[in-house]
Amino acid sequence: MDYIKLRKNNLCVENISALSLTKKYKTPFYCYSLSQLKSNFDNFSNSFKSAKPLVCFSVKCNSNLSILKELKKMGSGADVVSAGELLKALRAGINPKKIVFSGVGKTVEEIELAIKKRVLLINMESENEAILINKVSGKMSKTTSVGIRLNPNVTGKTNKKISTGSKEDKFGLNKNDFTILCKKITKMKNLKLEGISVHIGSQITSTKPFKKVLNVINKLINKTKINFKFIDLGGGMGISYSNKEKELNLSQYAEFVKKFIKNKKAKIIFEPGRFIAANTSILISKIIYIKKSNNKNYIILDAGMNDLMRPALYNAHHKIIPLKKNSRSIIGNIEFVGPICESSDKFLSQRNFSKVREGDYVAITNVGAYGISLASNYNTRPIVAEILVNGSKHKLIKKRQSLESLINN
Repeated sequence: MDYIKLRKNNLCVENISALSLTKKYKTPFYCYSLSQLKSNFDNFSNSFKSAKPLVCFSVKCNSNLSILKELKKMGSGADVVSAGELLKALRAGINPKKIVFSGVGKTVEEIELAIKKRVLLINMESENEAILINKVSGKMSKTTSVGIRLNPNVTGKTNKKISTGSKEDKFGLNKNDFTILCKKITKMKNLKLEGISVHIGSQITSTKPFKKVLNVINKLINKTKINFKFIDLGGGMGISYSNKEKELNLSQYAEFVKKFIKNKKAKIIFEPGRFIAANTSILISKIIYIKKSNNKNYIILDAGMNDLMRPALYNAHHKIIPLKKNSRSIIGNIEFVGPICESSDKFLSQRNFSKVREGDYVAITNVGAYGISLASNYNTRPIVAEILVNGSKHKLIKKRQSLESLINN
């Protein structure tokens, strides 16, 4: 995080003290850095500059309308997997010709909407889906541009819950079925096959799986002899959540893509989400209690697993830092937990932490991707607010859900 860091023992988001924000906004709340978002997007785009890709931000990782509007200004398109995400992308002003509609279970209503809005591509994942899209397109007197998602049987060797490229996963078609469907689509009058799509999972920090995928795609293109207009390489690029995790060598991946695209006329599409958004945000939370039990210090926060699901769902690691660092430390086993009535409602276990007291504040880091988008009302708790910082200014980009509106539903 280049724009969210400690300065003289005070955590700052760009030019604003995070502690000062707690006096204006009720905790817990998400706080984003616009400069970090811009820096990440520029870094990604510049790394693949030679390939001139269309960058379609993965809306599922963060669908805040203000965030999407800022990305639109940067030239981003959108990768969507539902009608809601499509409508949000359009509301943000993103050109439909920069939107790809992915997902294994699109409904008739979603297909109709995507066709009506004239998105760039609908990436299909089965022969039955192709038949349905062709039928719907015929009823609407339209010819629909489609891509086929390939399952390359290549994984990023990350958490199984976020792996999508294995032959055991529900996504895409294997190489043989892909080839067969390509031939069948030529007889479907209302479909125009323009793309090949692939996505092998998330939080991948090695370039080796991406290189394997490029080789698989290259062989398949040579076999089918189809000059695809678009080659959608998906996303999946990981970040470093802890000191133990290495960062993805993006420049090396870019070199692989540069070599791959040589002598091809296709337009490359990327669908990054985490790489663009993850380190743009922190979840600021208040310490409610400090409880000592069984040789452990439980630091109980007002943020729970309903506010940030990743640790409970994926055993994900998110570093926690105090808003004001103390020169003294708590020595021993420390566990940061939330108030939810579940044993899995815990964020981090570690030894030693800056000396804190009840009423102090901490920040859970790198929560800009799959943080607020996975939030829920579990335990009948309101969805928290979201704040955007730009230099020395801050603004509310989504209000905290009121308890009254929640209990009336």
